[in-house]
Amino acid sequence: MKLYVYGTGCGAGELIDSVLPVERVTAFVDGLGRGGSFLGRPVISPETLAKCDYDLVIVTSGQTEEIAARCAALGIDPDKLLFLKNHLICTDRNRSYERAESLLGSDFVKRLRSSQRLIRRPDWLGEERLPPEALDNDYVRVKTLEALCRRLDSVPGAAAELGVFRGGFARCINALLPDRTLYLFDSFEGFDEREAEGSGRGFVEAHRDTAAERVLCALPHPDRAVIRQGFFPDSAAGLEERFALVSLDVDLEESSYQGLCWFLPRLSAGGYLLLHDWQNPKLPGVRAALDRWERERGKVSAVPVCDVNGTLIICG
Repeated sequence: MKLYVYGTGCGAGELIDSVLPVERVTAFVDGLGRGGSFLGRPVISPETLAKCDYDLVIVTSGQTEEIAARCAALGIDPDKLLFLKNHLICTDRNRSYERAESLLGSDFVKRLRSSQRLIRRPDWLGEERLPPEALDNDYVRVKTLEALCRRLDSVPGAAAELGVFRGGFARCINALLPDRTLYLFDSFEGFDEREAEGSGRGFVEAHRDTAAERVLCALPHPDRAVIRQGFFPDSAAGLEERFALVSLDVDLEESSYQGLCWFLPRLSAGGYLLLHDWQNPKLPGVRAALDRWERERGKVSAVPVCDVNGTLIICG
């Protein structure tokens, strides 16, 4: 069987670590066409895939609509595509509103368009400020972020993310807080191999494919971003700052613990620290890090969020 996997990120890594031996994969497909290899298998472009003989293409990315449209344009057989994250889509299934607008008027149709989704969009949010691909990834997480950012007007301090990966969540922070400095802490080279020892090969390999330049290109206001590259907390050396919002998303116990130790004392009153993966059973080190911190320093004031990976909001 000629089996291809579309994606070289966390979804692909999880697929390989959980159910699909990498030896069964003919090649991985990368939408940016960077080439190279992933877990010892070649990485090809969608254009190259279209010329190949394939039995099945497993799409691990959450950008389902975009990938489906691109594959259709390339003539890739839709019956040979398996979308693993098709259930996450919250975007509009209607392809065109031209006929409805001609009959009902554009203002009326605009009021209809944003009211109903798989998850209903709250009216109080007003005009959409986040890109559709951010909503498809984890609607509850990014909309919770938006609600929190609306409460920060009188809270002093910068924003920060520890564990940036490819910049998807940083892009949302940057869009919602365009007037605040956004500090981005990451090695931009993957995990510390000593700390990641024992983690799945696919999980570790997926996190190598990132770069600071790639993240900056994803931000709507890159001029507000400050890259702090290196392993934490060394990457924070010399920084004197208070923070109104912090995203802590480093997956592993020691890094999560160090992040809590460094950021919580610097969190402004009224600010928030978002501890991602706190409820994720695949990443138990995150919860262990908070348990360790609370044993040493006392309970935090926090609210759990029912998003995909169980974020915990710690209040300043």
